[in-house]
Amino acid sequence: MDFSYSDEQQMLQDSVQKFVYSQYDFDTRRKIIKTDTGFSAEYWSLFAELGWLTVPFKEEDGGFGGSAVDLMVVMEEFGKGMVVEPFLATAVLGGGLISELGSAAQKEAMLSAVMEGSLQLATAYAEPDSRYNLASVGTSAKKDGASYVINGNKVLVLNGPAANKLLVVARTSGEKFDRDGISVFVVDASASGISKREYTAVDGHRAAEVQFNDVKVSADSLLGAEGKALTALERVIDRAALAVSAEAVGAMDCLLKKTVEYTKTRKQFGVAIGTFQALQHRMSEMFIECQLARSIVIMAAMKLDTTASDAEKAKAVAAAKARVGRAMRKVGQESVQLHGGIACTDELDVGHYFKRVTTIENLFGNTDYQLVRYASL
Repeated sequence: MDFSYSDEQQMLQDSVQKFVYSQYDFDTRRKIIKTDTGFSAEYWSLFAELGWLTVPFKEEDGGFGGSAVDLMVVMEEFGKGMVVEPFLATAVLGGGLISELGSAAQKEAMLSAVMEGSLQLATAYAEPDSRYNLASVGTSAKKDGASYVINGNKVLVLNGPAANKLLVVARTSGEKFDRDGISVFVVDASASGISKREYTAVDGHRAAEVQFNDVKVSADSLLGAEGKALTALERVIDRAALAVSAEAVGAMDCLLKKTVEYTKTRKQFGVAIGTFQALQHRMSEMFIECQLARSIVIMAAMKLDTTASDAEKAKAVAAAKARVGRAMRKVGQESVQLHGGIACTDELDVGHYFKRVTTIENLFGNTDYQLVRYASL
């Protein structure tokens, strides 16, 4: 089986790689996350200009092709730079739901704006007690004539502070935990009745808790058929899980390289610590974990691009996320240990990579959850 990238994928990788290395160094990133928005509007426009915002979308939606392997290529390079621009929240999560559920008119109105960089999205699906169960939806959307009234509370809304529109997962019928009765609504972020608590997460990314108090939306804000959105939401979350797994592969690759370089210069007893056999063994194990993680992410991406059943695709993603989760813990912790106390300082990028991979381990289902999910599929 051929695992090499196509010419288009190689060009895409080179494009993102050059941007990260030439324009997105660690000091630049630190300045960006301290701004009011937490990301660079200039770079976001550049993403659109270079066509990167089209990568997650199918050709019929005006995108680059919608290949999971293409998405993996972009996210791995983003992981090396710890890119904080809301590509995941807007193009993968929000854009993915619109692509899955939206009508032709809704896609034309919103997806083109996403790909042009003029519209930012946030997906409000997680709730305080939902854990990783996507069917655990307590937020309600009750019919009121030709409109719906939304009430509830959402947590960990990625890009919540900057989003122009929120994609709100709400229950239109049934009881909590029922698979039927879950719908998705497109809500203006400035709509009356919405209140936010915005914050910067430990990894530098912005998120928000969003409260909906009698938020009234029109019927045409509904994406897809009423009460039938869960399957599409599961597919989009799996795609996002693959995306952050690929991002983690890129971050771990940097952690490994930086650790090896450091051990060649850090001296103990007059010699470089990289000459100590015990530390060489530990770095060899880090290398193995990185290679295993990359291999299983490639496998999952290729599976998503086939005509396999949703269950088979979900199993592949669960396996990848669980395996990458183990690798992230091993590589991240070893990198911090081998750097010593300096790894915990804000001035060194190693600690920031560690924070990002630790956050990724808990996004869209942590390692334990994915192992249980894999066994059940």
